Amino acid sequence: MRILFEKLKSAKHFYIFCSLVTAVSLLTAGFVMANPPETIAVERNQEGKDFIKWVDFNVCYTALSDCLKYDVGTYGTEKHTSWLDLLACLASKNGGTFSGYKSSDLKKITDELEKGTLLTDITGKLKAFPYYREAYEGVLGGFVGEFEIEKDDGNGGKTVEKKYGLKAFSPIAKGYSYSDFDDFGSSRSYGFKRKHLGHDMMGSVGTPICAVESGYVECVGWNQYGGWRIGIRSFDKKRYYYYAHLRKDHPYNDMYEGKIVTAGEVIGYLGMTGYSTKENVNNINTPHLHWGMQLIFDESQKDALAEIWIDIYAITKLLDQNKSAVYRPEGEKEFYRKYQMYEPNIEVFAD
Repeated sequence: MRILFEKLKSAKHFYIFCSLVTAVSLLTAGFVMANPPETIAVERNQEGKDFIKWVDFNVCYTALSDCLKYDVGTYGTEKHTSWLDLLACLASKNGGTFSGYKSSDLKKITDELEKGTLLTDITGKLKAFPYYREAYEGVLGGFVGEFEIEKDDGNGGKTVEKKYGLKAFSPIAKGYSYSDFDDFGSSRSYGFKRKHLGHDMMGSVGTPICAVESGYVECVGWNQYGGWRIGIRSFDKKRYYYYAHLRKDHPYNDMYEGKIVTAGEVIGYLGMTGYSTKENVNNINTPHLHWGMQLIFDESQKDALAEIWIDIYAITKLLDQNKSAVYRPEGEKEFYRKYQMYEPNIEVFAD
């Protein structure tokens, strides 16, 4: 879709494109209303492999936070349970709707686990569990795990600490404020009428922007809709992160296609570029970062009409508890992360 956006030039082409998108959306909506997600969300590719073609991610912040806390709290014990298993279990019980979620809903599950009930005994009766487990792995698979990160040693130096927990970072650096609201799906009109498939974080021009997850730069440069933007793919290739409207004249911190980046690394600077076919133009009214997450379960979904973009408002709130500290060396214009992070097996993914 991003490629199509850049190739479509005339109003006639915009109209044809919008008609196709509308038709696909209506068909998809009809299927969703008539069938549960696990029966309509799988498609087969040319190699005969089944893959998920649709995800409606509406897990609330409280559920994310509760499940993460239990995952981290039980790590290293025989009771350890992945937050992805817990989230998928909850979704299977509530039909994928978290609007009425209460912490007591999770406690009912974890109480059973604490009594010695096997997770497979709980999930085996839940028909939709395999779908939600794979879907949430696609959304959150790189967020939690083992890693090493620097910290102050108390003597003016640094030491490296091994940790397990949230290893994804807020896209806004520590010490910088922003405002936001759940704007996913709201209307956009530049070029043609369309829905907002990301999340806007309003802030000050020049605010350092950090990579949410480790991965490699898949695209960088100008796009008339996103202005100066960066696209980063997770190492497992399931998530594509889109950072847009970066700063005029100075959008990036040494970004180029193929570069390996680590979660929390400074990749660019907040701005207001975009909505112009001419490069390096500020045509956005309010300075902000637009960031989005596309899910890719099969490579055929990468640039297609049926791309999967999800609502990341709750994820943004969760990541706010893990911001990367940054600094700017005297006499330099670039910001850098203060504490380096090291992920195990990053070389394997990079290869």
